[in-house]
Amino acid sequence: MRNRPRGSHLGLLLLASQLFQVGLDNVPPVTLAVLGLNAYLYLFPAAPLMKACVSVQQAYWFRDWRRLLLSPLHHVDDWHLYFNMASFLWKGISLERRLGGAWFAYLLSVFSLLTGLVYLVLEAGLTELTQDQSYSMVCAVGFSGVLFALKVLNNHYNPGGVTYVMGFPVSNQYASWAELVLIHITSPGTSFVGHLAGILVGLLYTAGPLKAIMKKCAALVTSNGYNSRPGVNFSSSGSSGYRSTGGGYSGYHQYAPNDASPPSSSYSGGMTEEEQLEAAIRNSLNERGQTNQRGAPPPPPYGFHLPPEASAEDIRMRRLRRFD
Repeated sequence: MRNRPRGSHLGLLLLASQLFQVGLDNVPPVTLAVLGLNAYLYLFPAAPLMKACVSVQQAYWFRDWRRLLLSPLHHVDDWHLYFNMASFLWKGISLERRLGGAWFAYLLSVFSLLTGLVYLVLEAGLTELTQDQSYSMVCAVGFSGVLFALKVLNNHYNPGGVTYVMGFPVSNQYASWAELVLIHITSPGTSFVGHLAGILVGLLYTAGPLKAIMKKCAALVTSNGYNSRPGVNFSSSGSSGYRSTGGGYSGYHQYAPNDASPPSSSYSGGMTEEEQLEAAIRNSLNERGQTNQRGAPPPPPYGFHLPPEASAEDIRMRRLRRFD
């Protein structure tokens, strides 16, 4: 990792000034972490720009897929970093508060990779259509493709609004396309295909299958990581319970540390006298059923016990005893 040559770093200072004007407490953690990571990799790049940028030649022909990870996080100069991160600051605050930190981090990871992949597909397509190999050698770097994807997403969540592009009001529905054209006209050195790739990735999420695929992948990872046992349920509120898979009863059984009694034994702690009586009756009835299964005579049922009707001989003997 090499240090970037020293300079004025005016763009970096402006970014820090804007960040402190907003207030660090007002910036959600994922947004703040991504800002810090981009600034750090600008000062201490993981690779030189020509080894961090992504192109069909380097990534596909030479199989250097690491560039898909490096290219969104590296910038040409401090102004490139400033404009990208200043735009990301406001988009990140809005979207992270809406989506939550975990999903926003997941979203940024997917958007970063997909923007690079779509960029490669578009450049390869242009190479085939025009038979011009220069399209496969164009190397792109920077976070702006991801920003265009986030802009599509932000406009999707705020329909009907108006965005001012170069001072002209443009509906949010078409703002990304207007910025794509105007940026390419006013700044010819920017990557038109890279920005277009970001818009397409954003549309894949808002109007295509990407969001559903991401949800299924997240659910699969969550179920494998946190619900590996079939009997354990974890609710979204953070509490967990145990579901019995062997019968109709569900819940926890409580025993004293040295209690060796079976689960059918009574436990009277915390129960009223009426509840204890009902529990005793239930246990006795259960024991009665178990005794019947073994063939032994059943105990008398609970309630009033009426003796069987006396026979004629018993009545005669009682009458004789009265005269003794």
